[in-house]
Amino acid sequence: MKISRRTGRWLAPLMLALLCLMALLLGTAPRAQTATRDAVRPTIVLVHGAFADSSSWNYVARRLRGDGYPVVAVANPLRGVAADARYTARIVDGIPGPVVLVGHSYGGSVISAAAAGRANVKALVFVSAFAPDAGESAAILSAKFPGSTLGEALAAPVAQGDGSADLYIRPDRFWQQFAADLQEGEAQLMAVGQRPITDAALNERLPEGASAWKTVPSYFVFGTGDKNIPPAALAWMAERARSRRTVPIAWASHVPQLSHPGEVAELIETAAGAR
Repeated sequence: MKISRRTGRWLAPLMLALLCLMALLLGTAPRAQTATRDAVRPTIVLVHGAFADSSSWNYVARRLRGDGYPVVAVANPLRGVAADARYTARIVDGIPGPVVLVGHSYGGSVISAAAAGRANVKALVFVSAFAPDAGESAAILSAKFPGSTLGEALAAPVAQGDGSADLYIRPDRFWQQFAADLQEGEAQLMAVGQRPITDAALNERLPEGASAWKTVPSYFVFGTGDKNIPPAALAWMAERARSRRTVPIAWASHVPQLSHPGEVAELIETAAGAR
């Protein structure tokens, strides 16, 4: 078909406009799908344990954020299970959409209680963490199996005005006790900045109805070289909770989120993506 010169003058710009529109649609469709997918990704809420602070999650948080997950690291007060759980629950209540709660060490007791009755918590991840049942405390679970050397590594308790006492790990024992698979210099800085926990918090028993791992899908990762919580106790709690996936990391210390952040982040993302 022959096209006149006059027709060609308006047809060429029209074809160019159509091609540009198609290119625009093809180019933005994947980005639109990605934005939709990212919008429904759960927020990862990280709860540190005793003798640590929120920065102990930095390596894991960097990986999670790099993969597009919103991340919140809670400044756990370390004053008592019920009080710390209420504090964490208020943060969870303020987050729109689904949440994955991740707890390290004593933080496991906190997330167990904080998640109870909250429909937006879709999974729990225990990182070298306690998963207590009603009537159990961190101290009780630590003593259930032999192997913890935490007691002998503690400094003299620091008395508080309410009758409780703050507990610290002795700086000269911190590296080998808490983080033996990190560089000594990094562990020494952690010892300097460690957050104390009250003796009452470690002995506080979980109340009835606060064992969220019984109803919320749970995942466990821990080091087989843990000296704070016996690895046998961690494996036993994972089995009792019917863990969806349990990752024991050979010879890792009590802080696998620092020494093996890739494995920990991968498990969190598995929990986040599970249905």
